[in-house]
Amino acid sequence: MAQSARRVARSAAMAHLGARFFVAGGRSSAALGIGPVRTARAAAMGAPEMWKCGSARLSSTAATPVSGPLMPPASCGKKKKEETEAASYWGVAPARLVKEDGTEWKWSCFRPWDAYEADVSIDLTKHHQPATMGDKMARWTVKAMRWHADLFFQRRYGCRAMMLETVAAVPGMVAGAVLHLRSLRRFEQSGGWIRALLEEAENERMHLMTFMEVSQPRWHERALVVAVQGVFFNVYLATYLLSPRVAHRVVGYLEEEAVHSYTEFLRDLDAGKIDDVPAPAIAIDYWRLPAGATLKDVVRVVRADEAHHRDVNHYASDIYYHGHALREVPAPIGYH
Repeated sequence: MAQSARRVARSAAMAHLGARFFVAGGRSSAALGIGPVRTARAAAMGAPEMWKCGSARLSSTAATPVSGPLMPPASCGKKKKEETEAASYWGVAPARLVKEDGTEWKWSCFRPWDAYEADVSIDLTKHHQPATMGDKMARWTVKAMRWHADLFFQRRYGCRAMMLETVAAVPGMVAGAVLHLRSLRRFEQSGGWIRALLEEAENERMHLMTFMEVSQPRWHERALVVAVQGVFFNVYLATYLLSPRVAHRVVGYLEEEAVHSYTEFLRDLDAGKIDDVPAPAIAIDYWRLPAGATLKDVVRVVRADEAHHRDVNHYASDIYYHGHALREVPAPIGYH
């Protein structure tokens, strides 16, 4: 009798605890990564449940087939992308964005809230007259760079623009990183300058992504980009550590030359020497250009961006010139 009672008790215990001991430590099917799940972010967006493949605890990272009612009607990964997408194991589900006209947003390098309308009314004729020896050195350095670019690219403005943007995107990233590390090291605020300078670097990179759609560089031009970027990065980093005032002045003069180059680009477009092809789709979405925009419209907005970067860097150099740190003056965030 006692043996029968123990057998009955053991069966009841196994029925109650079986799932906990034999289904990966008592986790539910959703915790195992099997069956329909919906992340908090997806739920907030009103997204439907999404099937995902997962693996049990102590198994490999590869998905393992599981039979039974926990499996979705069709095997994971075989449905069309527009019908379902796998929810991340870490709960980071990719968001599906749509534009104002209802079409799907297709760019992963920037989001709709990053797009803007360029201020093309900015004064393009501004120039900083060199006042100190550092200013003169900065001006001569940029003039030397401009002479070599004219000699190499001549009037091939598409390739010149790509080379220019691979260089122009470096200073903002370098300066932002230096200020970021300084802010951490000294336990102090940056006045918003880290963000402003990184915005500049990202904006210049988007210029490059745009002109990549217009003109493809040759192999030797790609090699030149690698060499120039490697040299310029290290030289600019050393300059910024020694004298951020001179470093920002160099960028200010570099942007003045960029405005001049894009103005010549527009002249050749107006004269018919360069075909005024339709604007790349990425440019239309990034600068919110009209649907029928052309290359000429793209060059105008890029030139306006460069003029804004000119002002920001000359302004930063002036702050140092007057004996102040950048953190003491609010940064012009979003000024482009």
